[in-house]
Amino acid sequence: MAISYKDSGVDVTRGYKAVELMKKHVKSTYNDNVIGDLGSFGGFFSIANEKMEEPVLVAGTDGVGTKLKYAFLLEKHDTIGIDAVAMCVNDIVCQGAKPLFFLDYYACGRLYPEAESEVVKGIAEGCKQAGCALIGGETAEMPGFYPDGEYDLAGFAVGIVDKKKVINGKDIKAGDVLIGIKSSGVHSNGYSLVRKLFGDEDKAALEKYDEELGATAAEVLLKPTKIYVKSILALIEKVEVKGIAHITGGGFIENVPRILPDGVGCEIEKNSYDVPPVFKVMQKRAGITDEQIYNTFNMGIGMVVCVAPENVDKAMEQLRATGEDVCVIGKTVAGKGVILK
Repeated sequence: MAISYKDSGVDVTRGYKAVELMKKHVKSTYNDNVIGDLGSFGGFFSIANEKMEEPVLVAGTDGVGTKLKYAFLLEKHDTIGIDAVAMCVNDIVCQGAKPLFFLDYYACGRLYPEAESEVVKGIAEGCKQAGCALIGGETAEMPGFYPDGEYDLAGFAVGIVDKKKVINGKDIKAGDVLIGIKSSGVHSNGYSLVRKLFGDEDKAALEKYDEELGATAAEVLLKPTKIYVKSILALIEKVEVKGIAHITGGGFIENVPRILPDGVGCEIEKNSYDVPPVFKVMQKRAGITDEQIYNTFNMGIGMVVCVAPENVDKAMEQLRATGEDVCVIGKTVAGKGVILK
């Protein structure tokens, strides 16, 4: 008796349908630099229009992590793709790089074309927010590897920057100022702990209004990661920025020191802004210290920008002009690491 590929659990016709459903979303991200069409073996992107003395490519890759569990449970797949893009483009813009294109990797046990199309719709929206093109990706149907109805999502972005304009933190010194740009919420880090605190099996409980959160847990926990690309690129055109930290896994404690040179630490003023309710709720439920929670979550600040004292007002004015909610959250000091005050 013959056993076909379909008998083993992989139906290629589902893949064809998924491609057809996602095409309109993918093409909505195209610009004049995209060469070719969806379905080629590789994605083509021209950099001929980038007028730079010494262009340097900057790449970043990341995934959405276990935040996906909430997309599965709540059957909401149209924003999780924004998270996938955000986690990559927010990293590369920290170096002053403009994102050019993005590719995704979607893996599942059984392919449901409509669900994947919704995911790609979110990826396309994220690319538009970042000003980059979605030029390709991979869909992997792997029966027996992932539970039915679940999938994994990751991707990578490539950007470009003139070598002389690379932002790497080397000129940061004690006495510089740290500006925090507000996050949209939990973003896409720390969800293994989030799931312990809110659960990931009771849909009705997650969709019930929570007085402490001021919303349903479902709304708060699936809110997509904010994409800062356009605001940051506009800022560095107007103001000298010494360093930029994307506050992801490891929170303030791990990420801010990544931009600081040897001999320089920083002080973070915890009371310089209002911490969103979700973080207060999680700290209370978990019974953890300030240092522990600031070492896990973004605590309401998605990006930290370091500038000289004389550039603070101009930087904050420019960020507000692009719609960002900002505040001075601390300063750099002689020493090492992060001091929470």
